[in-house]
Amino acid sequence: MAAALAAIERDPGAPDVVALLDRAWAAPRAHVIGLTGPPGVGKSTLTGALIRAWRSEGRSVGVIAVDPSSKRTGGALLGDRTRLATDAEDQGVFVRSMAARDRLGGLASLTFAAMVLMRAVYDIVLVETVGVGQSETDVVTVADTVVFCIQPGSGDSLQFMKAGIMEVPHIIVVTKADMGQPAIRARADVKGALSLNSAGDGWDVPVLLASASSGTGLEMLRDAVDNRWSWLGEDNRLIDSRRAQDGHWLEESLRDRFGREGIKRLGPAIDHREGSPFDREARLGKMLLEQ
Repeated sequence: MAAALAAIERDPGAPDVVALLDRAWAAPRAHVIGLTGPPGVGKSTLTGALIRAWRSEGRSVGVIAVDPSSKRTGGALLGDRTRLATDAEDQGVFVRSMAARDRLGGLASLTFAAMVLMRAVYDIVLVETVGVGQSETDVVTVADTVVFCIQPGSGDSLQFMKAGIMEVPHIIVVTKADMGQPAIRARADVKGALSLNSAGDGWDVPVLLASASSGTGLEMLRDAVDNRWSWLGEDNRLIDSRRAQDGHWLEESLRDRFGREGIKRLGPAIDHREGSPFDREARLGKMLLEQ
């Protein structure tokens, strides 16, 4: 896995890399969960607790942890893995850190390709984003289920429920539930904000209290994740959601390479759905280079 991800980062357009991603895309296995929220909310601690719980159930877990990058140097600490209290010899867990670099939105540019590869191998793929605020909502373009974390007593509960981020979560978790009354108030605030949302997809967003340190609420969170997975399996919801993710990645990738004019020149060809997004990106990119 480490070697394959290194190859994707080194030369994502290489024919053997595209062929590998095509095969992985055609054999999805995992439930992909995006874990997002503001800095300091406890995402890494919650990630570690969830990994241990899933491993105790015999489920394999792949983690993509995206770290912020310096705008001045471009460097990133990539320290998320050091905060995950996992067994280093457990072959059922794989953690890969990625630098966000110049990407806004809480993800790295190669997150989608890494997710597709890991999705074909593990039972659960967890994507932990850079701490986000009110508009960085890219996690929905890679995850089947988005878990949004809110910290009680921070004064930000309603700020993070503004337009944009409000439309993203499928599950909301008020972390550090052992704080007591502030956590209960935060949950009430969030439920009030949710009542103003009219996403209309039929999924009822649960708002949970959880504490990674004490274990409170973790079983309810796992049950909510599993309920979401069962719901996605009905009426082609998962297929439709992943098809939309493929299209979003394809358009963004081509726009990064060829700009808006390149997308315009492709016209209806970009909407052709045959094949994996990686194969389509290679073919459409070649088409643009030959024009």
